[in-house]
Amino acid sequence: MTMNDPRMVLDAAISESGASYSDISRLIGKNAAYIQQFIKRGTPRRLDEQDRQTIARHLGVPEHLLSGLPSPHALPASSLRPPKSVSVPRLALGASAGDGALDVEERPTDAVAIDSRLLRQIGAHPPHVSIIRVDGESMSPTLSHGDDIMVDHSDATTRLRDGIYVLRLDDALLVKRIAMGLRRGSFSILSDNTLYPSWTNVDPETVTIVGRVVWVGRALR
Repeated sequence: MTMNDPRMVLDAAISESGASYSDISRLIGKNAAYIQQFIKRGTPRRLDEQDRQTIARHLGVPEHLLSGLPSPHALPASSLRPPKSVSVPRLALGASAGDGALDVEERPTDAVAIDSRLLRQIGAHPPHVSIIRVDGESMSPTLSHGDDIMVDHSDATTRLRDGIYVLRLDDALLVKRIAMGLRRGSFSILSDNTLYPSWTNVDPETVTIVGRVVWVGRALR
């Protein structure tokens, strides 16, 4: 393969993003081995146009580089380099840090380009990350109303440990601190703001862990 081979471009882009072949296969609704077979075995010979567009948007790489077709415009050699950012969706819902908000919508409203090196540094695993807006003050001063938080959905129940998580409790979507108990499987759900309630010895069957909060961004006021 040469660097203008779409398989090599795709392989480099996936490696730079921190995703896996199976992650990208699932992104386009294919079986887990689909992208690996395309890159390593050349099967299929060319990706479907819609699949190329979806992958290109997600990885931040020009779509024509995944087609093997020439661009209508001359491109500098730098355009063949692996992408330096990953597109992270922003979901149309708020994770309540207050009295709780019903989780009525879970669809992307837009996407934010995040440096792939930052994602690696904080241990996030694209494409299993999203950005959600914090609603309420129960996690103040750690999190404030209006903060954007990045949630790693791949880091949930199986690796549950002390930290801040987005979770569903009684049909409400919450962002809270989880503190593991002495007994295996037991934990507490805590509000950093002492004016808000916390729950101890929570029954794990009543809680759905959505993902771990791995990054927070806020506007200076």
